[in-house]
Amino acid sequence: MRKNKLLNRKRSGGGYMLSRVADSVFWMARYMERTNGMLRILRTNYISSQDEVKDFSWQPLLLSHSDAPAEEVTSIGNNSAKVLQHLLFERNNGASVINNITRARENARAVQDHITKEVWQCLNDYYHLIRSKHIQSQLQQGDPVSALDALIHHGMLYHGTVDITMARGEAFNYLNIGKFLERAILTADMLNIKLTELNYNLQQPKEVPALRYLLYSLSGYELYLKTHRGNFQADHVLQQILYNNNFPHSVAYCLGQLFRYFQRLETESLPESYKQLEFLIGRAMNNVRYSSIRPSESEHLKEFLQQTRSELFNIAAAFNQYYFGNS
Repeated sequence: MRKNKLLNRKRSGGGYMLSRVADSVFWMARYMERTNGMLRILRTNYISSQDEVKDFSWQPLLLSHSDAPAEEVTSIGNNSAKVLQHLLFERNNGASVINNITRARENARAVQDHITKEVWQCLNDYYHLIRSKHIQSQLQQGDPVSALDALIHHGMLYHGTVDITMARGEAFNYLNIGKFLERAILTADMLNIKLTELNYNLQQPKEVPALRYLLYSLSGYELYLKTHRGNFQADHVLQQILYNNNFPHSVAYCLGQLFRYFQRLETESLPESYKQLEFLIGRAMNNVRYSSIRPSESEHLKEFLQQTRSELFNIAAAFNQYYFGNS
């Protein structure tokens, strides 16, 4: 049971924002960002599975986005249809897309006074879309890419609706904090999944398809081509995904945006709570900013991703403790 503690000392919008309200907005955004990331990597992985039918395995993705037992992961790891069903529609899989959208909708329902009616309606429509027989039959009997595209496009509608209808108040700040925190985690996880597929071996003489599909999953392939003019190198891919402040899915960009929206909470925060989070976010930003990762340093890269992921989860835990009133 969430505690109805007062989060702020300053009045906002004519009243006090409760910790449970901030918590719900934060998690609504995280679930929606998680949904977007999962749909995009499912789309590119499915296309990859059609290009590399003999050698393709879904197991690295299943280990990250499924709570199924190891024997089930092994049994369906090479069956694209079963994997898509499991990761998209399986209610017993806590990490499935339908569960993420359902949780986002539940959190939105709890804070309808703090989001616009357009955002609520968009989320509600998304919930009914993924439950529709048309989407499920298209995935199972038609073209899975078209089904995934329909879901991705509705997610883009949600993000646009948030951007053009939400007031730039506390709810908007918590929404963006949740979004960019989750996006940073997803980027680190997606990079780890693809590197695991390669056994963290990036010293290969030719282009690595897994890295090209990673850029597709992060909507970064077009930027990469424009920046490097088709000169595909593992080092350039890592630089874009980890450090490029103009790439909206890079770890550095996400942390910068997270800090930007967090700073807007300073006047509404208890000083000790603000200092705790300021330290954790600043440390994570500096650890990324002052790191230097090369494709040849596989162990260093693996440790760096593990450390970054750990720091991101520490930030999430600190918000839970200091801002949302949960022990």
